Amino acid sequence: MARFATEVLAPWVWVLTLPFAVAAAATRALWPTVAWGLVVAVTASVVPMVVIVKGARSGRWEGHHVTNREGRLVPLVAAGGSLAVGTTVLVLGGAPPEMLALAGSMFASLVVSMAITFGLKWKVSLHAAVAFAAVVVGAVVHGPWLLVLVVPALLVAWSRVELGDHTTAQVLVGSLMGVVVGGGGYALLELALTASPS
Repeated sequence: MARFATEVLAPWVWVLTLPFAVAAAATRALWPTVAWGLVVAVTASVVPMVVIVKGARSGRWEGHHVTNREGRLVPLVAAGGSLAVGTTVLVLGGAPPEMLALAGSMFASLVVSMAITFGLKWKVSLHAAVAFAAVVVGAVVHGPWLLVLVVPALLVAWSRVELGDHTTAQVLVGSLMGVVVGGGGYALLELALTASPS
């Protein structure tokens, strides 16, 4: 069960699906939802995951979840670079402010992750961070009923400790980071961007 939860609820899965949920609420139209959702999903999830899988297969880091802290530098930098390209496309394409807020909150989460991982030299749980960020963003975008996502978020947090990939403290800090930086960052950016004059 723990292995299943870790794989099915991995960060790339949340990041792949969340952009479409945000785009759907922002545009309320099929093709804009697909277009803007794809921009963020591909640059924030697919491209970084390709880098991670290739690096894992070549032995540059431990597995496709990059379980060794030292191996996280290249994947995090690659994710940041790819997301920067995606954000540029959003800006130039006139994307809805909600999509810019999502990309901004993801970028902020990457920065904080890198600060903890390499500044403090501590392996914070990115599984927990991404899952709990998605819970908050989902609730902000679609209403409090989406807080039901806390159940799978708790499941994946438990799985990381159960598998021995993280300590309880690393999962708790990751969860808090997700709520505050990922979720809270989205809410603040969305408020600021939608309040700005066009």
